[in-house]
Amino acid sequence: MTASAENKGHGVKFGVAGLLVTLGIVFGDIGTSPLYVMKAIIREDFPIETDFILGVLSCVIWTLTIQTTLKYVVITLRADNKGEGGIFSLFALLRKSRKWVYILAIIGGSTLLADGIITPSITVVSSIEGLKLINPAIQVVPIVIIILTVLFTIQQFGTDYIGKFFGPIMVLWFLMLGILGITEIHEQIAVLKAFNPYYAIHLLAEYPGSILLLGAVFLCTTGAEALYTDLGHCGIKNIRVSWIFVKTMLILNYLGQGAWILSHSHEISNLTNPFYALMPGWFLPAGIGIATAAAIIASQALISGSYTLISEAISLNFWPRIKIKYPTFQKGQMYISSINWLLWASCMLVVVLFKESDNMEAAYGLSITITMMITTFLMVSYLSMKRVHIVIIAIFFSMYIVIEGAFLYANLFKFSHGGWFTILVAGILIIIMLSWYHGRKITNRYLRFLPVAQYIDSIKDLRNDSSVPKTSSNLVYLTKANRASDVEAKIILSVLHKQPKRADHYWLIHVDIVDEPRTQEYKVRHIIPGILTRVDFFLGFKVERRIHAMFKHITNEMGKKGDIDLFSGYPSLRKHNVLTDFKFIIIDRLNISDVEFKFLERVIINIYLFLARNSLTDTKALGFDSSSVVIEQMPLGFEGGLTFRLIERN
Repeated sequence: MTASAENKGHGVKFGVAGLLVTLGIVFGDIGTSPLYVMKAIIREDFPIETDFILGVLSCVIWTLTIQTTLKYVVITLRADNKGEGGIFSLFALLRKSRKWVYILAIIGGSTLLADGIITPSITVVSSIEGLKLINPAIQVVPIVIIILTVLFTIQQFGTDYIGKFFGPIMVLWFLMLGILGITEIHEQIAVLKAFNPYYAIHLLAEYPGSILLLGAVFLCTTGAEALYTDLGHCGIKNIRVSWIFVKTMLILNYLGQGAWILSHSHEISNLTNPFYALMPGWFLPAGIGIATAAAIIASQALISGSYTLISEAISLNFWPRIKIKYPTFQKGQMYISSINWLLWASCMLVVVLFKESDNMEAAYGLSITITMMITTFLMVSYLSMKRVHIVIIAIFFSMYIVIEGAFLYANLFKFSHGGWFTILVAGILIIIMLSWYHGRKITNRYLRFLPVAQYIDSIKDLRNDSSVPKTSSNLVYLTKANRASDVEAKIILSVLHKQPKRADHYWLIHVDIVDEPRTQEYKVRHIIPGILTRVDFFLGFKVERRIHAMFKHITNEMGKKGDIDLFSGYPSLRKHNVLTDFKFIIIDRLNISDVEFKFLERVIINIYLFLARNSLTDTKALGFDSSSVVIEQMPLGFEGGLTFRLIERN
């Protein structure tokens, strides 16, 4: 018997409402980049002259065109996994045919999460720094700390209600960007020459050391990865159509900032922010307010994105199981307390450590460059899997490895100025993910499987042996055996040898995480009719694993069809229509004292065990009622970890 409840069409429908939602979710990071990109560029030690500014603007325009538009909006968004996007979704598409891609997925996911720590800090700090134009004595750091603390605190209650205002606020933000840019462009119409890529090439060729400017230019496209990650929430059409509007407004604002710089080159100092300089004095308070709102929305998008990434990492066995809450009925919205407060603490550290957006700019961009390069490698594998012509793949790879290699080279010079922070965070995340992934592989190596058929008679006899006290009417085990004909030796040991457990009905539950993101299917197999039944769950890596509730639903359906008897087997209870009882046996295999490992394996397994002991137990992770669960301790080495060579003494 098979049942399916695959959820299709998860993305927002295309239309005005869909476009509005997309603007509120997808473009916060890349949309707030005008707050700090040109400011970072003019702080460099280069002459503020026409060719220089035209070259910088041309680099920004063509970065948004080649990197964001062509690579992500046109090409990468097509690499969807049943409508879902992101680096882990792409990994899920490739993992069966290319076993090694897990390393790329772990590195890319870790660097993306690490960069997400800087984004809320730099966007909110950059927006609040505008208040210094009104009152130079104002203290930015305390205000930012309050805003971010409030933002992280409200996550536990869900953002469904306030999220409805995100779209309209971002529309207002982007319109403001465009209007501010247009009002200044007419003063220096020559800035329109920046559309000519000649000026970008001229900048890099004629200005010594100008390649290092690419580290600042790269900040204009740091949110491009979010376009791909949020594909499942918004849909490809909504993202592509809304990007036309967003890109237009961004370029208009950058051109306006460039025009202002050329008109006021003699007034520029290290404290100048061309973004706020575009605003007339009477509009400054309102402009700062809108900028702060946009920065908060960008931060919210990064926080929600971090929850999604961790949730996917858990399902793909890259991350220890931790508690996930669903605070609203909005599809896909979740809250992970431990990640939320870890992000908050990290953001507080960034704000206190770097204090000003100028300092944060130095730390920003390095790790996301690595993420983008990882996406390039994964896309090459994807295009190859789709049998795209080798010439096209070669052109794609050559183009982006050169472009992103240049960005990485420029960003590496930020390492000692703050880039070390995100690389440190990414390194810690990589160690956690690799240790958890390989730790599971190592422990699974000690699993031993036996043919179920060999024990059918033993199980039947035990079930009918009234001299053995009944453990439960229904006894349920979790099995890792992929084949229905097999069962773990530890389960046989538990049922037949370790305090034999008699039951009316035995169950085996197997959970298979499939590549399709939102699949929810199950299959029931009657191994020994009326005595031993196996239930296989096929769940997508974006599906919440509420195994207890799902199993209860399946048994209820089986009861309605007459496949099983749902009423108690005890006559005194049955006559009162009392339902049958279930007991779940969870076998804990974390004892490794009798197993010998090589040095590296020992390091990995110790990290794995530390993480396992501080993560959710199977009982909580799978939603079991603790009162119906029995935990059995069983050493890892029991299933073949040791080889003895004993010689009998004469």
